[in-house]
Amino acid sequence: MEITKNAKGNTTTLALQGRLDTVTSTQLANELSVVFEGGAVDLVFDFAALEYISSAGLRVVLTAQKKVNALGTEMKIIGANESVREIFDITGFSGIISINN
Repeated sequence: MEITKNAKGNTTTLALQGRLDTVTSTQLANELSVVFEGGAVDLVFDFAALEYISSAGLRVVLTAQKKVNALGTEMKIIGANESVREIFDITGFSGIISINN
């Protein structure tokens, strides 16, 4: 998986490419630790190039949502393809996390 970070003002966008699974979820968790070290930021996940997300990946995204809630900022997912979006729908995460097209 490849992660591209773009910080603009108080918003950090993480664009993910490839598969977010058991092997790569630690990479995202580490990147999020760096993002949150900078303080309270709005977080955008760009999933336009994300092919797949596993339960391990969902766990990292949910942890990020909890952190954002605690900081009083916002998080959203943009560009998720139909299969990734379906995983969020089936797991009920789409009711917890803001997902935009």
